[in-house]
Amino acid sequence: MADGSFEPDETKVVRRLLADVDVLVNIGANIGYYCCHALSMGKPVIAVEPNTRNLHYLLKNIRNNGWSKQAEVIPVAIGSGTDILQMWGGGTGASLVKGWAAIPESYVTQVPILSLDRVLGDTLRGKKALILVDIEGAEFMMLQGAKQSLMNEPRPIWMMEISSTEHQPAGTVMNPHFVKTFEFFYERGYYAVTADEVAMNITPAIVKKVVAGAQSLGTHNFIFYEP
Repeated sequence: MADGSFEPDETKVVRRLLADVDVLVNIGANIGYYCCHALSMGKPVIAVEPNTRNLHYLLKNIRNNGWSKQAEVIPVAIGSGTDILQMWGGGTGASLVKGWAAIPESYVTQVPILSLDRVLGDTLRGKKALILVDIEGAEFMMLQGAKQSLMNEPRPIWMMEISSTEHQPAGTVMNPHFVKTFEFFYERGYYAVTADEVAMNITPAIVKKVVAGAQSLGTHNFIFYEP
């Protein structure tokens, strides 16, 4: 895999973005797949992961590769502010959204919540960052506590998984925060494209078509950036 020819498209996109930034912030870092890519490229990492089992392997993967001094690991979930909330599920599908991906209500734990602005503070000032977000339906909640981070100078590049109809709780057809999530970026001067080789421009009109069921994007990963 040295030439990257067998890498998934999403990984290729992330590695290309990493080449142009100073630091990776990985929210929902899981066991550290993208953190390890960044660290192997000499990029420092801020990894945020609340799930105990995921955290065990995240720390092990970083330490075993000799990157302990280059990675800051924050064992919390990211939300709108300081709190303690329930998280359902584990592994790659853990979510702060009850009923997400049909996860049983009994598969639940408690996690500490901090806002992204509280976690990052002024850490990114003067640094170009890639903020990679994979938090299973809690994206809009996270953005409520990321207003300072969104306006950091230089502006971060954000790559975020945002589901429209996939994995929604029973009785919910469309992600109720889909439009508002994109609008949060648009209102702050960001543009949006699909996080794939096509890099399709996602305008407010297209977002509304998706919600109306008039258009399918073929992906749930998006890049937000200031041109």
